[in-house]
Amino acid sequence: ATMAIFDILNFLSNDSYSSVKREILRELKVHFLPMLNPDGAERFKRRNSLGIDINRDALRLQSPEAKTLKRVRDSLEADFGFNLHDQSKYYNAYRTGDPATISFLAPPYNYEKSINETRSDAMKLIVYMNDVLQEYIPGQVGRYSDDFEPRAFGDNIQKWGTSTVLIESGGFLEDTEKQFIRKLNYVAILSALYAIANDKYKTLDVGAYNKIPNNDEKLFDLKITEVQYELLNETYLLDIGINHNEVDRAKTENFYYKSTIEDLGDLSNYYGYLELDAAGYSYENAKIYPEVLNDFNDLEALDFESLLKSGTAYIRLRNIPKNIENIPYPIVIVPQSFNANKGISTSFFLKKDNVYRYAIINGFLIDLVSGLSVFKNSLILR
Repeated sequence: ATMAIFDILNFLSNDSYSSVKREILRELKVHFLPMLNPDGAERFKRRNSLGIDINRDALRLQSPEAKTLKRVRDSLEADFGFNLHDQSKYYNAYRTGDPATISFLAPPYNYEKSINETRSDAMKLIVYMNDVLQEYIPGQVGRYSDDFEPRAFGDNIQKWGTSTVLIESGGFLEDTEKQFIRKLNYVAILSALYAIANDKYKTLDVGAYNKIPNNDEKLFDLKITEVQYELLNETYLLDIGINHNEVDRAKTENFYYKSTIEDLGDLSNYYGYLELDAAGYSYENAKIYPEVLNDFNDLEALDFESLLKSGTAYIRLRNIPKNIENIPYPIVIVPQSFNANKGISTSFFLKKDNVYRYAIINGFLIDLVSGLSVFKNSLILR
């Protein structure tokens, strides 16, 4: 959203679409606060350096950021406010496998979730923005939970008389850095400014707001269904939900992935950005390469494709560097003393008719027949 704000400033400063800009700027005074939590943004955290969640500091106003926001709101007495956030990419539009790429909310101002003119105007504006975004992400707009939070800024700014629109930036397939979602913020906010300037939002039905599907949180990065898993001479059918978690490197200038098994069992009402029907396939623990290698240089001689097709994923090293956590190869580095995992891990194989068909390495799926892969990195286990 911060990048989208600067995109809007660039739009307003160039010569294109002059008639549209004249209409907006003739009718509106627009104030931009591009980033409220620079400490948190620097560290990809919600809380500031004091450890306070600024969005729960609207009453006590202890943090300098909260004091700034309250002072700006009171000095402007704005008719409309846009509350811009990121949200987890694992939110989906209710009862669908579509991610809630953008979610809206007209925050309530009391526990009863009453609708006065201030909140009604925010709802109407959201209806307008949703109609615009359906052209770009049909079915991928959600409505955030409207449970009242008395400490939150959105709820209080609504109560203080500014029609408040919350915009949450969620997930979109293969948009890790949210650059497409940046464009959606740009389009949505500009469209809203235009609708406010020409009063287009006023004719819209408030009831259409409630037709926007609720947010749900039932998305995985990878969902594998109906895997045959053997335990104590019994065979079970398991669905496996895996997420690829980002782990910051030093100074948070980059990251690597460390995947986790988020859930197992019947996941029939869950969804995945990537889904694999594994009916008829058996779960196979990864094998350990028989030789112990000396160091990373010895990895260059390995044929990774052949290793995976044989069900082998663990490579033992005598000398593992202390300052390296991940590797670009589709294998897992382990110490000499490592014993093969028992139970389900994020590195395993799917086998059918005695053939290894799929490898899952650090939670990333590799098709061993077609060669198709979404693999990003693997890990060093110590």
